[in-house]
Amino acid sequence: MFINFWYPAGLASEFDDGPVKKMMLGQNFVLFRDTTGTIQCLSDVCIHRGGSLAAGKVKGDCVECPYHGWQFDGQGQCRKIPSLGPEGKIPPRAHVDAYPTQERYGLVFCFLGDLPEKDRPPLMDIPEYPEKGVIDGWRATRQEFLWDIDYKRSMENGIDSAHNEFVHPTHGFSGERDDYKVEPLELIETEWGTGFFGKMYAPPLAEEKMRGESGREEAATIEAGTGHHCPASLWTYIHPTPDIKIHQYAFEVPVH
Repeated sequence: MFINFWYPAGLASEFDDGPVKKMMLGQNFVLFRDTTGTIQCLSDVCIHRGGSLAAGKVKGDCVECPYHGWQFDGQGQCRKIPSLGPEGKIPPRAHVDAYPTQERYGLVFCFLGDLPEKDRPPLMDIPEYPEKGVIDGWRATRQEFLWDIDYKRSMENGIDSAHNEFVHPTHGFSGERDDYKVEPLELIETEWGTGFFGKMYAPPLAEEKMRGESGREEAATIEAGTGHHCPASLWTYIHPTPDIKIHQYAFEVPVH
């Protein structure tokens, strides 16, 4: 399992109302917003008696355990033990694991590893996403899927160009073309992944159908590319026509 990467915990709007439990990489975490609006991520196990912090409440900049009221801040440090009274001394070892977060693209990402900040890989960039205002010509949508598969199979599928002819009718002829083959690919190498661009052929859009001399429908050329960023993020560019561009970005997280 790869831990030293950014993984999506969920939509940012999920964490607006109290603490939320999330399982990532087989472990439970609690996420909550502090008084500055920053989303914090902690291990979802109170060190006192093992209570689920996600079942508690947000108190100021802390999440409060529902069992004995111990409160932990965004760095995982215990700030209050009610049974000790207002002047009680809190042991320094009263601490739970805390994880860096960042909020981008309407999502919350957590870094679940132990690399120092300077050595962490960057989050996959989405240049078309309107973080600060509207970008002309682009409209963003978000979709969420839960698949009962090994995430590595999903990544393999994403960068497999040969399946399009048989699986996607908008990218091929469902395997009916005798002259089908994967065209030469232009490889794209980055510091954090590999991808490609190439051409695919499919029936033209209804409004752009063309007839050749033989009278049969000619294939429309689709420019497309895909690749991975780190072990669990994918980018896919599909250009059905010079005026239509579909850019997809997938952030995946192994749950169990």
